[in-house]
Amino acid sequence: MQKLESIIESDTFQRFIITVIVINAITIGLETSRAAMESFGGVLFVLDRAALAIFVAEIVAKLAVYRLRFFREGWNVFDFLIVGITLAPFGEGASVFRALRILRALRLVSVVPSMRKVVNALLKAIPGMISVLALLLLVFYVAAVMGTKLFGGAFPEWFGSVGASFYTLFQ
Repeated sequence: MQKLESIIESDTFQRFIITVIVINAITIGLETSRAAMESFGGVLFVLDRAALAIFVAEIVAKLAVYRLRFFREGWNVFDFLIVGITLAPFGEGASVFRALRILRALRLVSVVPSMRKVVNALLKAIPGMISVLALLLLVFYVAAVMGTKLFGGAFPEWFGSVGASFYTLFQ
C-alpha cells in the first residue's frame, strides 16, 4: 500500500490526472458539435470512457490506501460525488443527466492546489459579499423609491412603480 500511496501522491500522477481532466473536458465539449460527432464520434466516445475509467481507478486506489480517511477530506468527497453522478445509469434518453459529465472538469479545482486556495478564499469571503449585496440592495431600493416619487408621473413605463424603477435602475 505504501507504493500505491507514493504513486497517488506523486507530482507526476497529479499532472497525469490534470491532463486527463482537461482532455475529457475538451472531448465533452466536442460532443456538442454535430460535425465533430459525425467525424470523430467513436473516438470521442472511447476517450470519454477511458477518462471515466481512469477517474474510477484513481478513486478506487485512494479508497484502498486511505480507507475511511478518504472521506475526511472534502475534496475527495467532491471527486467521489462528481464521478459517482457521471457513473449513474440514467439511460440513453436522459441527455440532461449525461450532460452532467462536464462536471468532471470541476475536478480541476480539487487537484490544482492554487485553484483550491482560490475556492477556499471565496468561501471565506461569502459573509462579506452578503453584506455588500445587502448594502447594494438598500441603495437600489432608496433610489427606486426616489425615482418612483420624482419621475413616476412623467415616465410611468420606467418609474411607475417601485418594481419598474428597480428594473430601470438595474439596466
